[in-house]
Order: sequence, then C-alpha cells, then structure tokens
Amino acid sequence: MWLSKQMKPPAVTADADLGVTTIAGDRVGVSARGEVRDLPVYGPGGYVWLPESGAGVLVIKGGPGGEEQCVAGMKQVRPPDGMAPGEVYLFGPGGTSVYLRKDGSLELKGTRISIQGALSVNGQAYQPCSC
Repeated sequence: MWLSKQMKPPAVTADADLGVTTIAGDRVGVSARGEVRDLPVYGPGGYVWLPESGAGVLVIKGGPGGEEQCVAGMKQVRPPDGMAPGEVYLFGPGGTSVYLRKDGSLELKGTRISIQGALSVNGQAYQPCSC
C-alpha cells in the first residue's frame, strides 16, 4: 500500500493539440507545446488548404511516444502555382475545381457548369443576352 502511494501517476499526454502556425505554406511550422517545423498538412480528399501564419490549427500525434504521424485524411496534392496562404482550392475528378482567391475572385472549372436555382449578377437577376 505504501509503495502504491509513492508511485507517480503517468504524465498526461495528448493525442492532439491546438497550435498556432509560425511558418505558412504546404509544410508548416506550429507552436503548441514548443515549436515543430516541417509538418505536412492533411485534409479531406479533394480539398487543398494552406494555413496562414498565425492560424489556429489541430496537430494530431500518433504512435507510442506521440512521435509518429497519423493520417487524418488524404495527403494534399501539390497546390496550384501561385496559391497564397488563406486561399481555398477544391478539386474533383475530370479537372473540375472551385478556387477561392484572397483578392475576392472565384474560379470555376469544368467541362460543363450547371447552376441550380436563381442566379444574380451584381445583385441583379441574371437575364441571358438576346443578341
């Protein structure tokens, strides 16, 4: 009984931590319980996101000592050329994509683009040209 009271409980470890990015890009640096650099960014399939410096992120740890990486989704593909931190790029099969740019522009790509519902352009209902 005396020995059991003398034993220290195991140190509390976390399988995940919230951190703040210190280096932006596709291989980021994160400060959580110390700084870790060159971490790969994982996300759901078909979604590419480059966290901005100072962004709050989830750091997932795995393995016996929390040193091994674990997969939280599909490893990101190479970001489009010129993609800036904070921008969002969604892609799918057949070359389809939605690109949300930092300057407020939106790019839609596909062999056919269908719009379901009402379409407004600059706040006005769209009316096709009868040229």
